Amino acid sequence: MSTPALADLYPAHLDVLQTRAAEALRRSGHDHLVIPSGTVHYQVFDDRDYPFAVNPQFKAWLPLTQAPGSWLVITPGVRPKLVFLQPHDYWHVVPTLPQGYWVEHFDIIVIRTADEAARHLPADPARCAILGEPQSALGAYVPNNPAPVLHYLDYHRAFKTPYEIALMRAANRIGVRAHRAAERAFRAGASEFGIHLAYCQAAGQDANDLPYNNIIALNEHAAVLHYTRRDRLPPRPLRSFLIDAGADCSGYAADITRTYSAQDDDFAALIQAVDQVQQALCDLVRPGVDYPWLHLEAHRRLAAVLRDFDVIRLDPEEALQRGVSRAFFPHGIGHGIGLQVHDVGGFAASDTGGTLAKPEGHPYLRLTRTLAPGMVVTIEPGLYFIDMLLEELKARGLEDTVNWARVAQFRPYGGIRIEDDVVCTEDTPINLTREAFADLH
Repeated sequence: MSTPALADLYPAHLDVLQTRAAEALRRSGHDHLVIPSGTVHYQVFDDRDYPFAVNPQFKAWLPLTQAPGSWLVITPGVRPKLVFLQPHDYWHVVPTLPQGYWVEHFDIIVIRTADEAARHLPADPARCAILGEPQSALGAYVPNNPAPVLHYLDYHRAFKTPYEIALMRAANRIGVRAHRAAERAFRAGASEFGIHLAYCQAAGQDANDLPYNNIIALNEHAAVLHYTRRDRLPPRPLRSFLIDAGADCSGYAADITRTYSAQDDDFAALIQAVDQVQQALCDLVRPGVDYPWLHLEAHRRLAAVLRDFDVIRLDPEEALQRGVSRAFFPHGIGHGIGLQVHDVGGFAASDTGGTLAKPEGHPYLRLTRTLAPGMVVTIEPGLYFIDMLLEELKARGLEDTVNWARVAQFRPYGGIRIEDDVVCTEDTPINLTREAFADLH
């Protein structure tokens, strides 16, 4: 995304945030929204720091992701203020002064020590809604995270502005470029660690820059949903490759998953069938669609694939009702995405609080809201051959619902997951991930 285009989109984004902040403050009875960027945390009994992770409430306002010790002050009707920490330091790289399309919209005060920030925050801390983690406390300015403020902001963060969608589109383009490099490395016989390095090189982002820890799984490792060990040697024979890896653009995340077979075999055909289901589910990201219904519909469609491939021996609805499909598809169909990979507010009943329950028997679904224009969600159906879950089927007396010879054939491949980032619009959904793959050709 070009800087001029972002410059055109950013003022409207800032106006939306100002409007939301004003309403959140009205509801909580505070006068100011104060947001620390976060601090550097040190490992216990050591002087090594953990990688810095910026406060998502902070980076919602401006594209600063490496500015520990800085603060934002938002007061309705007043120009927003950034208190930016640029310390004198010869041990570490000092953050560069803010620059770019957004700086003209802020009053920016540069400080040299973290304690100086207190002089530039509102005079009465009691009148401030301070959003952050406990470690960000500065004297009397202690994060209080008022519930009315968080309920309101978290609920509305599900609705992305055109500026945010532009950054997520750019993140997908970075991620897709890296996914292609990872696939080439797999086809060349690289190890999981080697594929990971190829991915980071192509993305131009290392493990600390990426929005989450890359999942690079060969063969049976694909049956571990969050596999992150990365063996240094490739397995023999090389059968399959599952990659769940994203990218960051100015604090916004892409979350992309693809699965490949080393050969043109039955597993490749199964991948193609899951891919067709995934694309059909992406097309259902429409206004008014209940996301839990979409999750259950994914179970029905994946169960139909399992039946068609002679893995299970019952119809899709029965497979869902009896819990057989959960043994092969144990996670949720997706989640909200944006400033965080699993964006906040996924269970919010309204902007005043309350939660929307998950479907019974489906504890890992991360979004239970009804879709509406502006929401961006992932759609990530999967099929896996996980020994522990298959043994549970047997223990529940459901052994005769499964063709165990077919399971044995697919078990060495681990599993399949296909994931795209999809924007709900007034009409046809926008698939940011497929769009990026198409543009790369």
